[in-house]
Amino acid sequence: MEALTDVPLLLAHALPTLLRGTGYTLLFALSSMVLGLVLGALIAVLRIARVPLLSRLAVLYVSCMRGTPLLVQVFVIYYGLPSVGIRFDPITAGILALTLNVAAYLSESMRGAISAVSRGQWNAALSLGLDRRQTMRYVVGPQALRVAVPSLSNSLISLVKDTSLVSVIGVTELMLASKEVISTTFRPLPLYLAAAAIYWALSLLFERAQGRLERRLNRPHEALR
Repeated sequence: MEALTDVPLLLAHALPTLLRGTGYTLLFALSSMVLGLVLGALIAVLRIARVPLLSRLAVLYVSCMRGTPLLVQVFVIYYGLPSVGIRFDPITAGILALTLNVAAYLSESMRGAISAVSRGQWNAALSLGLDRRQTMRYVVGPQALRVAVPSLSNSLISLVKDTSLVSVIGVTELMLASKEVISTTFRPLPLYLAAAAIYWALSLLFERAQGRLERRLNRPHEALR
């Protein structure tokens, strides 16, 4: 009974450390998501480009990143690359590994969304004098974004949870912060539950943001009906 009654005090003591770890978790997730979107968009364009070599290289990249564990990729970047003279600090290595991994998944989401836009949209835009770049930017891109939002949001939520893997290279994100408190208090259950609750809260926050973004993007579409 005593062990239960002191849980609030334990969590209050651990809260600053857990919040600091949550900050690193958000840093990794949001930075990697933004960079992954840029890289993923480039890969998606290469996948649908009419340049066989570039398209095949993009396919190879996606297959490699999706077919190997993220943990192995973190190890390769942080522990493997120094053997060939390439070194990164833990934060940079973590963001790089997460970015390269999530970009492969985001590229598939964006490629699928672009493919979902009918060919007639391309033909109509080209017939009006737009080139392919302008067609992508002003006609196809906005429509594809509306289709891709749910998948992109799911990738962000998964990325938040995947940040726990960078704890293996010594970054004090939420998971490692919890372990540090456990090492001094020897109370794993309430602290792991607290970490799980924080991950859950972040997921709910991003799910709500996804819903609001979907509604906002759907307003012009619904107004045309």
